[in-house]
Amino acid sequence: MNYSVAFRTILYKEIRRFTRIWPQTLLPPAITTALYFLIFGKLIGERIGSVHGVSYMDYIVPGVILMSVISHAYSNVVSSFYSTKFQHHIEELLVAPVPNWVILVGYVCGGIARGVLVGAVVTGVSMLFTHVSVANGWISISVLVLTATLFALAGFINAVFADSFDDISIIPNFVLTPLSYLGGVFYSLAMLPPIWQTIALGNPILYMINAFRYGLIGVSDVDIVLAFEMIAGFILFLSLFSLLLMHKGVGIKN
Repeated sequence: MNYSVAFRTILYKEIRRFTRIWPQTLLPPAITTALYFLIFGKLIGERIGSVHGVSYMDYIVPGVILMSVISHAYSNVVSSFYSTKFQHHIEELLVAPVPNWVILVGYVCGGIARGVLVGAVVTGVSMLFTHVSVANGWISISVLVLTATLFALAGFINAVFADSFDDISIIPNFVLTPLSYLGGVFYSLAMLPPIWQTIALGNPILYMINAFRYGLIGVSDVDIVLAFEMIAGFILFLSLFSLLLMHKGVGIKN
């Protein structure tokens, strides 16, 4: 059976949803990025100087871009799928002859689309403050898309378990934001004391940001192969877990 119509319908709905309210979804990251570069890049960066042979402004660009991709890929899926549950649109998907994997892929691709689009907006804003020559375009694009995929899946799982709108804000506020800021966006591991370097290595977002930084400016604090293996492993685990939750109807059929 051809499921492309169902997939395109879900994807179109998701893209239409966040582009229709672009002042709320695309404009805020542009403003936030400009503030990051003004405060951290211009004011603080001039005092720090260079990091690993590149200017501090150039060093923070990859982290700021990927941090925006992470938050928006996640928030798009968690808010959209929970709204589907809250407004009882989920029944239409459940009674339709559409397999769970098509529903999952449709929502995840919507999250990827928003994450990539926000990443493009943030990149455009960053070019107003500095010019970064891409060291390896394939690595940059791969890490960006894979990271958006990973956090879109995480947002889907959050939406499945959420029982209220408060539940969809707990993980972004108390987990994603701290891990992102502590993931090496604004500093190198070499700047930390040895004990904190060891602790920081337990943060998975650190590997994603450094892999993306390697693709853009050729600088990384971690092994790139390990970073890709970690991202791929998380994607596989979260994909299977999401499908298992849908198969059992957790948070959907009750």
